[in-house]
Amino acid sequence: MLNIDHRQLVHEYLVLDLAVQSLQTDYSKMEQSEQMKMKIVYLPIIDNILKSVRNDYLNQKRLLAKEKIRVVKWVKIDENFSDVIVATAGEDITIRYANRAIKTHVENMLLSLTSN
Repeated sequence: MLNIDHRQLVHEYLVLDLAVQSLQTDYSKMEQSEQMKMKIVYLPIIDNILKSVRNDYLNQKRLLAKEKIRVVKWVKIDENFSDVIVATAGEDITIRYANRAIKTHVENMLLSLTSN
């Protein structure tokens, strides 16, 4: 069973996980793009944000491991929802997320990082 604090840890981990994946994808696409005229400016910015987010992600993963919680996998239900399977010391739990809501959380987190 996940208490409210553990659920918050899992949520923060998922947001960071998706942020890392998105930034890595965007970095690769921008790096390979022939049409990006200012990629020499943008790539270091994305790289710095990615390093920061990746560090937070790894710290969050350590916190979850300390609590004996592990995110097993994402299962896409449809274009609107995904299930996240979480393993705890006692049982596996499935948490349903609205894809748009989690994407908004990732965007807000990244926007807050870039405004600092």
